[in-house]
Amino acid sequence: MQRLKVTLRPEAIADLKAIYRSIAQASQSHALASGFIDRIVARCRRIGDVPYGGRPRDDLESGLRLVPFERSAVVAYRVGKVVEIVNVFYGGRDYEALYRGGEDTKE
Repeated sequence: MQRLKVTLRPEAIADLKAIYRSIAQASQSHALASGFIDRIVARCRRIGDVPYGGRPRDDLESGLRLVPFERSAVVAYRVGKVVEIVNVFYGGRDYEALYRGGEDTKE
């Protein structure tokens, strides 16, 4: 299969900014927060190499796939002509509740 281009939806970008703020505040280190975000973005880009490698979660949303990241985040994406990163969930956020229309139980 040919490598697919990877794009980030505005929601995913907002998630990454929130993750950055959370890590920078907790660690008091912008370098640590930046490094973590850089690694997540690199992982997102690699999804284009094997776009169907993530776990399908059609029970949450048609075409949705998930991949874990460093045991602390989950990348949600869809595959079409490009890989579209939909959200990045960090720190135990209840993404299933969010997709089912419930409230997130952890920030």
